[in-house]
Amino acid sequence: MELSLSTTLLKPISAPFLCNTKPTIKHPKRYKLSSVMIKCQQSTTQNIPPFFKFINNKNRKKGLEDLSDELYQQIASVNLDHAPARRQLRSVFLDFHRNLDHFLFKFASPGIRTEEWYEMNSKGQEIFCKSWLPNEGEKIKGAVCFCHGYGDTCTFLFEGIARRIAGSGYAVYAVDHPGFGLSDGLHGYISRFDDLVDNVIEQFSKIKGRPEVKGLPRFIFGQSMGGAVALKTHLKEPDRWDGMILVAPMCKVSDEVLPPEAVLKVANLMSNVLPEVKFFETKDLAELAFRNLKYRKMAYYNMICYSDRVRLKTAMELLKATREIESNARRVSSPLLVVHGAADMVTDPNVSKFLYEQANSKDKTLKLYEGGYHSILEGEPDDAISKVFDDIIQWLDARCSS
Repeated sequence: MELSLSTTLLKPISAPFLCNTKPTIKHPKRYKLSSVMIKCQQSTTQNIPPFFKFINNKNRKKGLEDLSDELYQQIASVNLDHAPARRQLRSVFLDFHRNLDHFLFKFASPGIRTEEWYEMNSKGQEIFCKSWLPNEGEKIKGAVCFCHGYGDTCTFLFEGIARRIAGSGYAVYAVDHPGFGLSDGLHGYISRFDDLVDNVIEQFSKIKGRPEVKGLPRFIFGQSMGGAVALKTHLKEPDRWDGMILVAPMCKVSDEVLPPEAVLKVANLMSNVLPEVKFFETKDLAELAFRNLKYRKMAYYNMICYSDRVRLKTAMELLKATREIESNARRVSSPLLVVHGAADMVTDPNVSKFLYEQANSKDKTLKLYEGGYHSILEGEPDDAISKVFDDIIQWLDARCSS
């Protein structure tokens, strides 16, 4: 598939779109990602009949009003079920993402060293990996291995998160889960939650052997669904990590949002027959997760985020995973930091309290941030984001200095 797009913006936005980009990524199959060229030019949509403009705007994906009708239609027509299309679409917006007018990008250390590559996992899937290292010559304090949330990717706004942590002296590593972001797999599909966990164990085992972090403290860091991945990773290998950081973790589904048990039983049966069907309606997660309106607007430009209906099997696996975590919370023994926005409407902060109270960790800390939404690392007012990162870095520093 080759895209050739001519962009026009209905309204100016804060950073330019990509022109003539060739991403350099190490790839196990020894081929380069396609180059996508966008001609950045001004044009009008006067030749589009008013009626069709109305229909087009009415059916637009929320948050993308700044895109021209032409560009929006071309992007909307791309099937993102499989990784090659997602990789190519990401390349279209690469420069735009690099120039986001976001607090985390504006104040990031300029000397951070990054690398992107693909690893073939034991199931034959190409897994996207990325690293962020401190400035050349700066001593690395420890390794932080990140697990992203449902529908998300370790690119886009996570780039700012990783740079903030790397700028504090840590080597940061992240992978896109199978079926998400730039990794292989049907988009948004989880046939078995433990496949995500096993993939994290496999990839981070390779990363932990890299020379720049050999012998250093190692921390696993999970956000939202990634918190569940991190917890299950810890439960499978409890002695392999020097600490765990959970941000708004998905570790129990609130009874208030669960459908009746009879409905769950029917859905579970259906998931074995039609596992890939997009079934469960989802709310606008950007609206629920981002308190900062400016950053909420940015979130809609995470073009490879999975935001469609939840697939049947995926929903059942997420529920199963949270129930397993809930029943095994007392087995959590790692040094633990849990941070959560007190006004989170996506994952329940009371569940983080439950985890904190149940965990058998001798070293455990819970921090709740008044008024904070779900995306407390990237979606809050700047001073609130800064406070959360200060707390995380202080926690890491205290466990690396000893």
